[in-house]
Amino acid sequence: MQVTRDDIALNTYDFREMRGNKAIYVDKTEWLYQLVRNPNSKFFFISRPRRFGKSLMISTLKSIFQGDRALFEGLAISKTDYPFKPYPVLHFSFAAIDTSTLERFDLDFQSRVTSVLEAAGQPYDGAKTPGANFDQALKSLAATHESGQVVVLIDEYDAPVGHALDDPAKAEAIRAHMAAFYGQLKENVGVIRFMMMTGVSKFTQLSVFSALNNIVDLSFDRRYATLFGYTDQELDLYFAPLLREHAEVMGLSYEAYREQLHRWYNGYRFSPDCATTVYNPYAIAQTLYRQRPRFTATWTQTGHASVLMNYLKGTPLLERDYEAITVTDETIFDAAGLANINPIALLYQSGYLTIRDYDDQGCYILGVPDEEVRRDLLNLVAKTILTEAGEDAVSGGFLVELRAALSARDFPTFFGLLRPLYAHLPYGPTEAHVHESSYQRLLYTLLVSAKFDVTAEDRQSHGRADLVARAPGQVFVFELKVGGSADEALAQIRDKGYAVPYLDGKATVTLIGLTFDPATHLLADAKAETLP
Repeated sequence: MQVTRDDIALNTYDFREMRGNKAIYVDKTEWLYQLVRNPNSKFFFISRPRRFGKSLMISTLKSIFQGDRALFEGLAISKTDYPFKPYPVLHFSFAAIDTSTLERFDLDFQSRVTSVLEAAGQPYDGAKTPGANFDQALKSLAATHESGQVVVLIDEYDAPVGHALDDPAKAEAIRAHMAAFYGQLKENVGVIRFMMMTGVSKFTQLSVFSALNNIVDLSFDRRYATLFGYTDQELDLYFAPLLREHAEVMGLSYEAYREQLHRWYNGYRFSPDCATTVYNPYAIAQTLYRQRPRFTATWTQTGHASVLMNYLKGTPLLERDYEAITVTDETIFDAAGLANINPIALLYQSGYLTIRDYDDQGCYILGVPDEEVRRDLLNLVAKTILTEAGEDAVSGGFLVELRAALSARDFPTFFGLLRPLYAHLPYGPTEAHVHESSYQRLLYTLLVSAKFDVTAEDRQSHGRADLVARAPGQVFVFELKVGGSADEALAQIRDKGYAVPYLDGKATVTLIGLTFDPATHLLADAKAETLP
């Protein structure tokens, strides 16, 4: 299949528009057919991180239930027995609703409900609540349609509450205002042919989950683990020419290119029972359209939830290994109380953690999904630490100085920048017994945020180097110790041969030893040795 960058849909998630413009559409209708074919199973919910295709799926379902058979020509569902019978469709989207104040939320929410009902030919009675109008529209549409049924599609149902999580009182008030609206679904179960609701979080206290106790949560269902995101097979089928074009731009063999692409943007696993991981679809679209000679941040540039930033400020950042978090209770993924949302749930729902592994005892291992997210999360952590230490985190001034000093091998300045930062660092509840890994994580975080290519625990034949940082023409091998001297740290690098793999003449190699006082946690000794 011959495709060009102009065939990538960057600015729309509307199925009808994409098909009309002949944009690349990765066919997911095989899974949608499984959902819509059975009228006895009709209430569904699924959660995924932002920009993973939820709006496109809702739009595709809308076209299916409006009976637009011609739009599906050549797609998987067109080869099934699905009749494409048209139904009245109420399609709500609450993604960008105004939650700056409760009053503005009420106005915006009413405006959106009004627009949807009027588009379906149902007048909005301003003397009644949005919930009462929703109830009336469901009954009226069902009574006047031959099927006696209505389809309800709700995209980003939780967005108004999620946008206000940094103000729990306001979030709770918004939740209460929406409760009456969602409560109408229970009152009209008999006239609803199909309902799909998407979101980032599952707020179990939101009335829709208590009212509709028969709603099917597909979020962890293995059958729909790849409904969102792209598999390697789908990349081969839909994007092969663009992938090869980008490999040439980057000056890589196709095999090396695919390996790096996988590391940067693939790693999301959405079911404990399906090990298949998927690429972030937004990252793929942006990367293949830009065709830049390097991999860069894409999805992570679309913004961070303020509540995520607030969480990082109140967390002992260096005690948490974000690459391996053990979760033993699946309910941790649901946001029950708005005031005290579990930080692991928040990071998972935000797309900063994903499922790495799962065992028969019901134990999840979570980790950072890909390199793009890893760098962004470390950058958030670094900025939070720098802000708490009184350093310049907004403009990145500290990180620029750090990179400049290390790149120039100006070690007095480099060590001078590290010393006050370690002195200000709060290590959390185990501060009396800070492990070497906490010091290592800070340095790793800073170096990645300063745009070095960093490997932690770099495996060698005789052990592991604590950190290896790379820049054009340079390699820095770090050994960190609690107690002892910097000379001892350098001796370990030499004795264990940590630098040997980099002594190929392609880069200048420097060994750096750092030691910390176990009582004060200060950087006590530091030395560097550049190899000939």
